[in-house]
Amino acid sequence: MSTPEHAFAPRAELSLAPHAAPVDDVAQEQVDGIGPTGRPRRHIPDPPPLLHHGPAKILAICNQKGGVGKTTSTINLGAALAEYGRRVLLVDFDPQGALSVGLGVHPHQLETTIYNVIMEGDTAVRDVIRKTMVDDMDLLPSNIDLSAAEIQLVSEVGREHTLVRTLRPVIDHYDYVLVDCQPSLGLLTVNALAAADGVLIPLECEFFSLRGVALLIDTIEKVKERLNPKLNITGILATMFDPRTLHSREVMARVVEAFGEIVFDSVINRTVRFPETTVAGEPITRWAPRSSGANAYRALAREVIAR
Repeated sequence: MSTPEHAFAPRAELSLAPHAAPVDDVAQEQVDGIGPTGRPRRHIPDPPPLLHHGPAKILAICNQKGGVGKTTSTINLGAALAEYGRRVLLVDFDPQGALSVGLGVHPHQLETTIYNVIMEGDTAVRDVIRKTMVDDMDLLPSNIDLSAAEIQLVSEVGREHTLVRTLRPVIDHYDYVLVDCQPSLGLLTVNALAAADGVLIPLECEFFSLRGVALLIDTIEKVKERLNPKLNITGILATMFDPRTLHSREVMARVVEAFGEIVFDSVINRTVRFPETTVAGEPITRWAPRSSGANAYRALAREVIAR
């Protein structure tokens, strides 16, 4: 399956005005073979094993709205890709360090982070990368020091390509690099987009989440035009979906209507399991391997590999 080569603009106008509710608000029984997106479920088989690793495909996990599942998706997609035999590097590119915390790392206790690699010429990226509890999944951690980099990079020549220069020495060692972006469209996020081959946009199934999508896509278009011609949208991932509510189902229908095939078939339902994994510092594929959340991220990993 290949990503459609069409413009990033949505196919339909994104309106925040709610559609008229149907006469019967009760959720319809899901038709056999129809997924939560309202489209027929497509079977994507397990990917074949790789004969060799690298060079990596870089995916920026990006949405300027906070709390939409960027960090959760980065951790769990990475773990699912590793289950399928892919070597994965997770890059914590958010000064809040949530990705590091979610993998059991205490950011304030770190002596070196991605900040040191970016701003200090004598710190090698290989020396900062850490192993995680998941085989074949490594972490390039971050903490609050990274917030200073956005200010310090302003006067640097080629500041938008700092991250791609940082990752270059290890790109051949991995199959996927997942960059967890901060909830803004500042210089750090532009760096992630300038380094990426694709963008994965987690989108919470509620109306306020739709408001910033047009601005994000406009930023992606500008980066593609001016800094990174190979950049494409890998897909939009619906998160925090609650099939019991009319609201979630209406937002899902609106997103699929607007973006079509860019929207992944895989949908991440709202569940208490995800907060539990954050406390445990493990991906859901290890904490609750048979849960619907773990299976959803495995399905997403198959789609990402197929695209």
